[in-house]
Amino acid sequence: MAKFILHSLSSFDRSGIIQKIKIKSFERGVLMSYIMFNGHHHGAIEVVCGPMFSGKTEELIRRVKRAQIAKQRVQIFKPAIDVRYDEVKVVSHSSQEILSEPVEKAVDILLKLKDTTRVVAIDEIQFFDMEIVKVVTKLANRGYRVICAGLDLDYKAEPFGPMPELLARADSVQKIQSICTVCGAPATRSQRLADCTDTVLLGETDSYEARCRAHYFYEPEDEQVRLPIQEEVSQFAN
Repeated sequence: MAKFILHSLSSFDRSGIIQKIKIKSFERGVLMSYIMFNGHHHGAIEVVCGPMFSGKTEELIRRVKRAQIAKQRVQIFKPAIDVRYDEVKVVSHSSQEILSEPVEKAVDILLKLKDTTRVVAIDEIQFFDMEIVKVVTKLANRGYRVICAGLDLDYKAEPFGPMPELLARADSVQKIQSICTVCGAPATRSQRLADCTDTVLLGETDSYEARCRAHYFYEPEDEQVRLPIQEEVSQFAN
């Protein structure tokens, strides 16, 4: 059984005043967490990404709840267009939910931010325009922990909106796989079932399926005429 160890530390509050504190901890990890969240605040960008039905929102909610247990003030945002389950709440496909603040534009996040907030969570971040990259970077540079969740690829298996830039700037990235509905293999693609060519199409299992690379298919009509295999090989050779 681990023993309690009495530590005498010095930490800085937000105004820079030195305070002597005494804390008890079971292990080094608890101690370091205390220093991190009660002393200097180091900003970070965390990105959780993957295809539809992979559990991205569940992971965001899990991280938010852990931050709340640690007594950190959290604000959760989502794009106002995401009204699939609820107009206000962030809701996962497995029905986990948490209250959020819907915003029309990325800059609205900065306007709604409260002074006491330490953690900012943003769900379905791929639906925002490129301004969200500036907003997230600014927040991290100011010491906020920013948790982002969203699709990394659109229905064409192309990088989705601001996600490539966010992934490049992130301090940590977790890419989650789903399960292919055809063969049961790990899935990294979102197969659109609906006959729609809009990049943004809100939908559930009636509009999308998770697919592995082998069972995912998208090919525009103007690219459907296949080259002879010998010609394809010669292109790679060159």
